[in-house]
Amino acid sequence: MFQPYLKSFYVRSTDPTQIKVLKLEILTNLASETNISIVLREFQTYVKSQDKQFAAATIQAIGRCATNISEVTDTCLTGLVYLLSNRDENVVAESVVVIKKLLQTQPSQHSEIIKHMAKLLDKITVSMARASILWLIGEYCEHVPKIAPDVLRKMAKGFMNEEEIVKLQILNLGAKLYLTNPKQTKLLMQYILNVAKYDQNYDIRDRTRFIKQLIVPNEKSGALSKYAKKIFLVQKPAPVLDSPFKDRDRFQLSTLSHSLNTKANGYLELPDWPQTAPDPSVRNVEVIQQITEVVIPVGKLKAKKDTSAEKFYSDSEEQEESSEASGNESESGSKSEESSESSSEDSSDSESEKEKTSEGSESSRRENGQTKSKNVQSATSESEESSSQDSSESESDSEVDSTMKRKKEESKSVPRAMGTIKQDVSLLDLVDLSDMSTPVVVPKPAKTSRLAADLKGLSLSSNSSTINVITPVFVPDKSFELLHRMSGKGLGARYHFPRQPCIYNSKMVSVHITFTNNSDQEIQNIQIGERKLASGMKMHDFHEIDNLEPGTSKTVSMGIDFCDSTQAANFQLCTSNDHFSVNIQPPVGELLLPVTTSEKDFIKEQGKLTGMNENSTTITGAPQNNSCQATVNKVVSVANVGVVPSSQDNVHRFVAKTVNSGALVLITMQVKEGSTVQLSINTEKTVIGSVLLRDLKTVLSQE
Repeated sequence: MFQPYLKSFYVRSTDPTQIKVLKLEILTNLASETNISIVLREFQTYVKSQDKQFAAATIQAIGRCATNISEVTDTCLTGLVYLLSNRDENVVAESVVVIKKLLQTQPSQHSEIIKHMAKLLDKITVSMARASILWLIGEYCEHVPKIAPDVLRKMAKGFMNEEEIVKLQILNLGAKLYLTNPKQTKLLMQYILNVAKYDQNYDIRDRTRFIKQLIVPNEKSGALSKYAKKIFLVQKPAPVLDSPFKDRDRFQLSTLSHSLNTKANGYLELPDWPQTAPDPSVRNVEVIQQITEVVIPVGKLKAKKDTSAEKFYSDSEEQEESSEASGNESESGSKSEESSESSSEDSSDSESEKEKTSEGSESSRRENGQTKSKNVQSATSESEESSSQDSSESESDSEVDSTMKRKKEESKSVPRAMGTIKQDVSLLDLVDLSDMSTPVVVPKPAKTSRLAADLKGLSLSSNSSTINVITPVFVPDKSFELLHRMSGKGLGARYHFPRQPCIYNSKMVSVHITFTNNSDQEIQNIQIGERKLASGMKMHDFHEIDNLEPGTSKTVSMGIDFCDSTQAANFQLCTSNDHFSVNIQPPVGELLLPVTTSEKDFIKEQGKLTGMNENSTTITGAPQNNSCQATVNKVVSVANVGVVPSSQDNVHRFVAKTVNSGALVLITMQVKEGSTVQLSINTEKTVIGSVLLRDLKTVLSQE
């Protein structure tokens, strides 16, 4: 469910350590064969983090990925061995511990890694890492018979200066070597037992007495000494790399116990689902009663607001407002004439106001007050004692109405009057102007056609590698069975890969299917039915075959996007009467497109794909009489790759890119003295690299 959103869980540098570890756990759980190369490339960056705890957790995550996905076990081991040369001791120590656990799965195939780790004993100072190396050498001492005694000799010299955990592993190593190789290690073991007998730690002294009575036979030795080899050299089961968050699901999410991963005081488990349904009345929603609102008279509320406004503004500002609004009194007067009963008096008042605009705001207020008082008297039937109070309230209302009308008219006339605004702007003017949208001047676009034409001719070809797709060097005739004629009730089908670009989609692999009618009846309506494809895979169907005569064959073309994975594409072949479940399994070499490049660019790209992106092996006993052309033919028969010109006769290079993502696949084959061939593959698609390495090793080892 979360695999399409894998990149959403990438770790950011600003995340705290606990969030980084949680994201790391999520990425490890989401890792699969299809996206393991992306996850490992991300982990390779995390290992270089300055956060030591996070870097150690990343190495453990790499080990869990190697355990869960067997195809990348060798790749992860190679990357962890590469980390052994890191300058950070904590990274090296954690790598050793994880390598120790991984080597227990296939110790016989990784004796070179054990030898390499034995050489690091002189440099590694972390006690856990040193103890892990000693345990590996002692557990698989038969694979390194020449190195193990020398390691014991070095450890015996500095036994007193080691940590307790290292001393215990030195005793175990000496006991195992004493039982398997007593001629070289008998005296060394006696010396170690004598020194450890007087150690300050009680566990060391107790382990020494136990081992001495067990492996050194004497008169006091019991029957247990006969089973010393079975006790020390018994085959141990491979450890399981569990997540530190494995048992957290036993606690309720977001509780203190879930955070601490231990049961806290007062923690209560959630009750199980009830056997009988509860009373539905408990889910009834309580009806909220309506709240009665207290209505305040509008006149009193406006009077309070107007009194506060009068205190806020000064007399000078009111005079400026009245002087600015005098030019618009005619319009306001005309509107008031429509609503008032005495229109003639208002018109005469407005004419007198036009002539006496310089007399100030007091006359205008008085005239407005008289006009509004008449309106109030004609519209209400209140007593004479309250008429004076209502007239004052109507006066304040008229001021608010005139101010609102004046604001609307000013907002319309602002674009025309922007150039005539005075410098001494009052506070009210600033408030009014803040809500208005000022005109935005759009700059004219510069004429850049000539500049664009000049830039279009520039290129960075001198700094980037030149890699172009070419035609296949070799197209094999090998085909694979898709449907047997017995299972298909007379219909047989075989498929092969023509190594041609797919005409339906550039990310698809072209597949040709040949249908043969082995029955004595006509087969009709051959087509693809239900599909069962993995996540991300796509398929373009071939055209339906209307009928296939008995004894005839027909070849059709289809395209499949395998997402750079060797997973099979499962689907159904349908006819007019039956349907058959089939699958197409792509060889890893058919997921590539051949490209060409220079030797210089090849070496440059190869330098970018090291560490976990490199898979290598040594082929011993390779045929010596194979010519250069014969070697090339073997490689191109397995993989659809291009040949890179080489300046060295004993070095062959091949290059290709994956069909889906276009990731480079670089193959280097170096012929050494004798019958030894060093084969290495560099690619960020680690699964493809490991599987291709195995296939090439099989082919190159054959005569």
